[in-house]
Amino acid sequence: MKTKRLAPLSFCLLAVVLFFLSLFCPISYASADEAPPTWEKMSIEQKLDTLKSSALEVGDDGVVANSNLYVETNTLWTCLAAFLVFFMQAGFAAVECGFTRAKNACNIIMKNLMDFSIGSLSFWLVGFGLMFGVSYSGLFGTSDFLFDAGDNSFNWAFLIFQTVFCATAATIVSGAMAERTKFSSYLIYTVFITVIVYPIFGSWCWGGLFNGSGWLEGRGFLDFAGSTVVHSIGGWAALAGAIVLGPRIGKYKGKEIRAIPGHNIPLAALGVFILWLGWFGFNPGSTTAVGGGSFAFIAVTTNISAAAGALGAMIISWIMFKKPDPSFALNGALAGLVAITAGCDIIPVSYAALTGLLAGVLVVFSCVFFDRIHVDDPVGAVSVHGVCGAWGTLAIGLFATDVGLFNGGGTTQLVTQATGVGAAFLWSFSLSLALFYTIKVTVGLRVSEEEEIEGLDLTEHGIYAYPPAFVNGVQSAGGSTLGAAAPSAATSAIPSVEGA
Repeated sequence: MKTKRLAPLSFCLLAVVLFFLSLFCPISYASADEAPPTWEKMSIEQKLDTLKSSALEVGDDGVVANSNLYVETNTLWTCLAAFLVFFMQAGFAAVECGFTRAKNACNIIMKNLMDFSIGSLSFWLVGFGLMFGVSYSGLFGTSDFLFDAGDNSFNWAFLIFQTVFCATAATIVSGAMAERTKFSSYLIYTVFITVIVYPIFGSWCWGGLFNGSGWLEGRGFLDFAGSTVVHSIGGWAALAGAIVLGPRIGKYKGKEIRAIPGHNIPLAALGVFILWLGWFGFNPGSTTAVGGGSFAFIAVTTNISAAAGALGAMIISWIMFKKPDPSFALNGALAGLVAITAGCDIIPVSYAALTGLLAGVLVVFSCVFFDRIHVDDPVGAVSVHGVCGAWGTLAIGLFATDVGLFNGGGTTQLVTQATGVGAAFLWSFSLSLALFYTIKVTVGLRVSEEEEIEGLDLTEHGIYAYPPAFVNGVQSAGGSTLGAAAPSAATSAIPSVEGA
């Protein structure tokens, strides 16, 4: 027993030693005089102007190269990155299916299919213009609706890249509201999130990437790939939805927290690895460039943070629950990915490891906290995306090169980051709370008790994902259709994972 108790403490000590050793290792950065203008901070028009200014380059063989080659290369990279982010939908679907019950698997698949399909159309029709159109007082865009880039291939690439980001924000909400939400109501709030909630906040932070300009952007708020713009916005909307919707039947009995196990942990784990892969499009792809972009460095910080997050969550859950629970470790990897997304371009690798490690610890405490106040989040969306997205955004103000508090930057950037985090919470949570309450008192947000017990696959879609005997067998083994199985030590607080 002593050996088992010492094991997680040994991991803690090892992680701390490795981190401090990394601080003493020489890290070389190009000086400001040597570094080219930061490509990631340029608008699309500035990028195109830069490419055109280097229109002719003579190679060793005397062949003159045209700037179109550079434009097309960057267009290709941006599209490939968008395709990786699209593949994250498969990861979200697998994670949500695995960590919910077998009787709701078809419902999960339909929601992930529809939030991308609806999100693609609504973002092209309205959302893109609100987010990137000519800005009205830094609040929202007023042009570029029904977006048409004509023969500008790079702008088409920009559209598809931003579309998959929008879909990611929308799918976060479905996980927190899984297993008891009306499918028709889900379709309504998906439109609202992809047309209003996500695009308008996005315009505050990223409008200058195209034709707009946002008030947070003007204050110097930094969020490179969307810890707050994408993940926290989705996470805070998920929190509002879970509160209005209420917990699943059988989840809580007085002060007792009753575990409702997912039906397929290997499927959920596969989903996490797919998401990890997709994040190499999410973060490095946000450079939208090969030449002049720092996508290789960003890939490293992204990976390091994810690995540290998995380690941190495993250690803290091992200490708290006496066993290294795989759901928390998987959860920690995703927490690390979400956290580093904001500062993946400007946080040194050693601090990226620390950012991910702390995110892994934070997500465990956050899951336990929300469960104790009876906010039922079957897949941990609020903790992974909302809480760890906020932490990662604040981490820029602490760890980023030049502007971070621990890198000689003072507190100015930290205050700016906190302003953006607060604005995101107030905007997304308040607006979503009003939306979900309105749906609840009009068309209804939640299925009936009988439908929830029977399962949404049969009652909402008329089909099972698996043979009925298997579904019924899993439900019985899991403690009846109420899911009131005796929880293990590691899952007594929150048995599930991720924030899909």
